[in-house]
Amino acid sequence: MLEITWLGHGTFQFRLGSGEVVLADPWTESNPAYPKTHKFDRLDAMLITHGHFDHIHDAVPLAKQFSPKVVAIYETCVWLESKGVQNTCPMNKGGSQQVGPLTVTMTHAVHSCGIQDEDRIIYGGEAAGYVIQLPDGRSLYFAGDTNVFSDMQLIAELYRPELAFLPIGDLFTMSPREAALACRLLKPAKVIPMHFGTFPPLTGTPQQLAELIRDLPGVEVWPLEIGKPVTW
Repeated sequence: MLEITWLGHGTFQFRLGSGEVVLADPWTESNPAYPKTHKFDRLDAMLITHGHFDHIHDAVPLAKQFSPKVVAIYETCVWLESKGVQNTCPMNKGGSQQVGPLTVTMTHAVHSCGIQDEDRIIYGGEAAGYVIQLPDGRSLYFAGDTNVFSDMQLIAELYRPELAFLPIGDLFTMSPREAALACRLLKPAKVIPMHFGTFPPLTGTPQQLAELIRDLPGVEVWPLEIGKPVTW
């Protein structure tokens, strides 16, 4: 059993049946979509896809508060360590590692990864995604920020994720049009849309995605409500 809570934009909390809590792309403070009533009672791991503020903004304070394992591409981990973050677990694309009871594999993403550090942007490695294998053998694919890319077909062949988290907002990531092709390449049973609606330019909607894949059997768009846990 996996409890999934969308915390707005591209930030998600995963709570395992055994109690561990994993946070993907921590953006809480200043996130206009973050549910203000949400409180963290524990945090065992963080997965960071890339260094843009809307995906890493609160990694440092949360890491210092809860001392979780912090997974990111190597260069981003080095930057986090320079800010006092401990328990970093650097990796790179194609690699896998154990993060508590999960097996985490880093995948490619088509996006940039500059980190805003005071008045400058520094190199943060590359943007990435993750395949997460649960203790019960199921796998999910967390794409992070990306455009569609043909090697999503390899992700499907190698890891067979049953659940995919895909950005659909447009402008900085895929729109529903590109996300629809990603669905055709990945063929998951369910797709959770993310990275839309936070700001006016992020215009893509789950309804648009559902319409574009209505001819794709066996793939369901699963829109979540911010702050409301669901079970998968």
